Amino acid sequence: MQPTPEQSPHHAYPDHWEADVVLRDGGTARIRPITTDDAERLVSFYEQVSDESKYYRFFAPYPRLSAKDVHRFTHHDYVDRVGLAVTVGGEFIATVRYDRIDETGRPASAPADEAEVAFLVQDAHQGRGVASALLEHIAAVARERGIRRFAAEVLPANNKMIKVFRDAGYTQQRSFEDGAVHLTLDLEPTAESLAVQRAREQRAEARSVQRLIAPGSVAVIGAGRNPGGVGRTVLRNLLAAGFTGRTYAVNSAFAADQATIDGVPAHRSIGEIGEPVDLAVVAVPADRVPEAVTDCGEHGVQGLVVLSAGYAEWGAEGRERQRELVRQARSYGMRIIGPNAFGVINNSDAVRLNASLAPESPAPGRIGLFTQSGAIGIALLSGLYRRGAGLSTFISAGNRADISGNDFLQYWYEDPDTDVALLYLESLGNPRKFTRLARRTAAVKPVVVVKGARHSGSTPPGHAVPVSRIPDATVSALMRQAGVIRVDTVTEMVDAGLLLADQPLPAGPRIAILGNSESLGLLTYDACLAEGLRPRPPRDLTTAATPQNFRDALAEALADSNCDAVVVTAIPWVGENGEAESGDGEVLAAALRTAAATGPAKPVAVVHVEIGGLAEALAAATSTAAVPPVARASAPAAPDASTAPADRAVPPTALAAPSTAPAGPPTPTTPGDHLTRQRSDDAGPGDTPAVPTLGRIPAYPAAERAVRALAEAVKYAQWRRQAAVPGKVPEFLDDTIDEAGAAARIDALLGPDPDPRGRSLGHDEACELLGRYGITVRPTLPAPDPDAAVAAAARLGYPVALKTTAPHLRHRADLGGVRLDLANEAALRRAYGELTDLLGKPTELQPVVQSMAPRGVDTVVRATIDPAAGAVLSFGLAGAPSELLGDTAHRLVPATDRDAAELIRSIRAAPVLFGWRGSAPVDSAALEELLLRVSRLVDDHPEVVSVALEPVVVATQGLTVLGASVRLAPPPARTDLGPRRLSNY
Repeated sequence: MQPTPEQSPHHAYPDHWEADVVLRDGGTARIRPITTDDAERLVSFYEQVSDESKYYRFFAPYPRLSAKDVHRFTHHDYVDRVGLAVTVGGEFIATVRYDRIDETGRPASAPADEAEVAFLVQDAHQGRGVASALLEHIAAVARERGIRRFAAEVLPANNKMIKVFRDAGYTQQRSFEDGAVHLTLDLEPTAESLAVQRAREQRAEARSVQRLIAPGSVAVIGAGRNPGGVGRTVLRNLLAAGFTGRTYAVNSAFAADQATIDGVPAHRSIGEIGEPVDLAVVAVPADRVPEAVTDCGEHGVQGLVVLSAGYAEWGAEGRERQRELVRQARSYGMRIIGPNAFGVINNSDAVRLNASLAPESPAPGRIGLFTQSGAIGIALLSGLYRRGAGLSTFISAGNRADISGNDFLQYWYEDPDTDVALLYLESLGNPRKFTRLARRTAAVKPVVVVKGARHSGSTPPGHAVPVSRIPDATVSALMRQAGVIRVDTVTEMVDAGLLLADQPLPAGPRIAILGNSESLGLLTYDACLAEGLRPRPPRDLTTAATPQNFRDALAEALADSNCDAVVVTAIPWVGENGEAESGDGEVLAAALRTAAATGPAKPVAVVHVEIGGLAEALAAATSTAAVPPVARASAPAAPDASTAPADRAVPPTALAAPSTAPAGPPTPTTPGDHLTRQRSDDAGPGDTPAVPTLGRIPAYPAAERAVRALAEAVKYAQWRRQAAVPGKVPEFLDDTIDEAGAAARIDALLGPDPDPRGRSLGHDEACELLGRYGITVRPTLPAPDPDAAVAAAARLGYPVALKTTAPHLRHRADLGGVRLDLANEAALRRAYGELTDLLGKPTELQPVVQSMAPRGVDTVVRATIDPAAGAVLSFGLAGAPSELLGDTAHRLVPATDRDAAELIRSIRAAPVLFGWRGSAPVDSAALEELLLRVSRLVDDHPEVVSVALEPVVVATQGLTVLGASVRLAPPPARTDLGPRRLSNY
């Protein structure tokens, strides 16, 4: 929508207030400012509102709007008077309006900071979370316009509206005046309001995914009249999977008298079906997709899977076609998987949906798989199928113009059928949101990610995403901070996913190795050391070992309290005639599975070399059903239960609430919990236990692959234990931080009309700003000539350092631009002469004099704002370790005390800080405090887009910041902190 000439040119139409939102039931709607062109829409909307709702809005019978009302409600200045509307299909379903008022309640302008607010929601759309979403957006608009409080009058009987205000999480006051409830809301976001907003976001986006993968009916648009083709293939796969809902074939070319195709009803349009359709799979040429979307939208279809190609992957014209597709679908309240998608699979027994081009539907299991590539999706499905792994859900999103990996993280977070989430991503549309969602999901179930297109400039053409300036190594570090298991290849993703889905988490890095090959055991031992594990000496059972020997050895290893996981190695048995025997794979698998099922809960992995039938037998669990909560509660404890990992917990299936219940955080689970021993459902406390459930044991053809998967599980388990007690920003920092003073100084430095490109602060300006956060930079004095250098040294006190500050020589001691420990005037003058003779004139070198710092380890601390990832805090040793070898650690801002401690310990050169080769350990507490102060500075002030402290000399007691640079710029938009909205690609 665009403003009309009647609207003030000083307050142009604020198109950045427009947003697509997901409502509570998973449908979408659009929020936008109301304009003068909306008069007819407003009247039509009001006519569809019940008399009761009108009474609640106006406190009196108000059957229709007068012309004066319509003019008032459609003419706004977008500052003191603002109206927003929620639209579906271009028509209003709700409105909200605020009017700025003074302390007496009369209309006012700035600087008055209070406004009266009122809502009206069409009765047919009440209960969908429309008012809650509107409140988030109108509050954000009000804050942007300098309004700090909302006042509202609500009739006591209007419980729904009172609940909307009460549940929003804002600080509020309530009173009863003149027969109405008077509410005052402080619009400053609080921890509670942000938590409420994100909980609503999770429920809504998870529900929108559920509508797509658990439909009650599916229509395939473009199912051909002849066998073959994309649409007909999807229809065939739907039928072969045994979809439990209703299926329809739609093709405008069907003859009028054609009733069925492949045994399902055939129709020429969605409108002809005459019954509700939940999901439409669109498989028609791109130029016919808009017609199909309109047909779906006008007849209540809830979501689309668009297999059609010819969109953003085809260039600028296709990208605009893709944007229009998303706009069109969302205008009808529909979400899209695709375009250029491969399809979706849901193996739930209640659904059995295969709306994809996959020729083989994988077996049911507990792995959720999301890919952005159809080709990779095919490869992953094939690999999982060959290894006997089962999937709960599979999604290949193609260009992911709407539904993305973030949405499926929202769904899998509380999905009781998914224990492990695997994602192949080629781009991150909203990296900050991905990190937040991944951290929350990883706290209850593993998230394994392969990131394709890792190098700059290689983003797939179909993906329009923010450009990131940070290297891939930094992205990997930030993912690990969020608990994501980042692997390099899809093979490693499958390896890790199988172990995490079928085995419990290890309690530590102590690995027992046993098998019938000494050589294979030694290879496994070496692989464990290379991955940072603590292997015990391999136990050689000799080539004469029988399956019973393997079972006894595995049971003994699992019972050992000094063992956290077991790797079993096996080679074929050699008979008396010298030939390898075959056919014993099933026997060995049964022995290993029995030992694993009856021993303490510890992960087991098998490395085998050409043993026929072993991998298949290990993968064929006798039961994949989750243990009912009653059966689990009555299960007897194992004799060695004290040695089991402490973090084992009830699986998600056991405690999952029905989909209609209010969503809350799912109970943290340990992968593989559904494979524990159990009684029969009707067993009593004194009954004999039932036969143990024999779960899958992952098998690997190489020791390195098994150990790498196990190492990832160990690191993830450690992260889970630490995440259970999150870090915090120490309170003592608040006593030495002048946040208000820093904000005022930043405003002054940027000026009233700041350059969008920003500006670098001078040395004194940077030192002043850093000082307001308790960061002291060691003073330097300019030395334009030898006499000035001597005078500066006399002022600072000997010994001193003489340094160049020219950009090409800064921090380059290797080029001779730094002279240290100058103890007297003669040494200083001699160094000055050598410096200028070697490197150039003083005007070029810009030399400075600085007093010497106590000896220590030179480090570097940086913080930068990346447009995609957000604020990133980095640490490393100064010089070659960080610059040449890339030995730098990273954490997202705001950093906690735990983040700071991990940051300085996670670089490869960390031993230098902690007493390497007998040296004295540095003051790590002072270094951690400095990191936290820098983190607070950039978190409190988004205008600080870059901070670099180099070098920071860390001594045995205290530290010294010798150099600092700061860059300011107008703050970038923070979509992750605003009201809920869908990304626009």
